[in-house]
Amino acid sequence: MTTPSELPDGIQPPDLSTASILIVDDNLQNLELMQAYLEDLGCGILTAADGLEAIQAIDRSTPDLVLLDVMMPRMSGFEVCQKIKAQPSTSEIVVIMVTALNEVGDFERAVECGTDDYIAKPVNKLELLTKVRSLLEHRLLMRTYDQLGLKEHVPKPDFRMLTDEGDTILPPPEDEDFDGDAPRAPRF
Repeated sequence: MTTPSELPDGIQPPDLSTASILIVDDNLQNLELMQAYLEDLGCGILTAADGLEAIQAIDRSTPDLVLLDVMMPRMSGFEVCQKIKAQPSTSEIVVIMVTALNEVGDFERAVECGTDDYIAKPVNKLELLTKVRSLLEHRLLMRTYDQLGLKEHVPKPDFRMLTDEGDTILPPPEDEDFDGDAPRAPRF
């Protein structure tokens, strides 16, 4: 992973002081703990005690990232995440589910709702800070990219170069753009 000192000349990491985080949890101790963990990032931090409060806070001021408890009264974190991701005006908000639920079905449901990441309770400070910093930096870079009005460019993959430890893993597509013999994987 690239650290700020390893970035190419002239490229600065995003300024996290311009970012805002909404922490949503019905347990006051959890809210205070995550808020204390995140203070060193220098972001604006807002809190909400349940899902309905979270939706109201987002309507007032759109955060860049939401740390979202799942098990809450009035509206679950799954419902909040689904509402956030369903609205064009809020769909780009980064959502990290924070929950004691740890069954595969819970994780699958979180993914179906549109969560960007998932942290299990009890929250590990290093994991929380690493994920939040990484996703916030990505969010801020994408916002800058969008403001510049650049069109996303995804290069067409060169199927001739897809290899796994030197062995070709996919044959080339059968179209007129490919000129040459298809590489063959060795037979065993």
